[in-house]
Amino acid sequence: MPTHVPVFVVTTLLLAMLPGASQALMIRQVLEGGRRTLRGTLAGNASGFLLWSTAAAAGLSAVLLASPTAYAALRIAGGVVLMILGVKTLRTALTTDSTRPPDEDGRRTGFAGGYVTGLATNLGNPKAGVFAISVLPQFVTAEGPVFLSTVALGALWALVSASWYMLLTWAVGRGRALVSQPTVLRGLSVTTGVVLLGLGTAVAAGL
Repeated sequence: MPTHVPVFVVTTLLLAMLPGASQALMIRQVLEGGRRTLRGTLAGNASGFLLWSTAAAAGLSAVLLASPTAYAALRIAGGVVLMILGVKTLRTALTTDSTRPPDEDGRRTGFAGGYVTGLATNLGNPKAGVFAISVLPQFVTAEGPVFLSTVALGALWALVSASWYMLLTWAVGRGRALVSQPTVLRGLSVTTGVVLLGLGTAVAAGL
């Protein structure tokens, strides 16, 4: 069964708090996607953690990371997803006349679109796979159902990360309500788009 759970929670929380692709994506969804899209993105991102941990438990992540071709394909695909999101964010920020709040129902993309985006971004991040095969085993004992214990840790990983992203997006949403000037919101969107482009390029290049 899982051991050192409090340490694992702190570790995954600190990992989630590090600036990266998922944080940039969540901020982008707050600014442009709408509530349903954001919820879908959160769910997709959490599902990615579950898939990584399940793959790690089954030994598939080790095989994937041992194959240069598979690893490169996954890395490039993830980078492309981030770059596309960055371009869309920049185009929206630079071409619209105003930065009105997104549709509260999230009709621009919807839950399903947000889910796919969140899942693709998570699975396209090789760092999540590295964490799954290098860190997760350290919190699982050699005795007992190792597979189920690893999957359980993956579920906890997803829960901790989702909790942080929910807090982050709430704070961004509150800040957006306070700073509602179109120029400020446009600046936030441009910054987010640039960050997504930079992260996508770094991921695709293996940096």
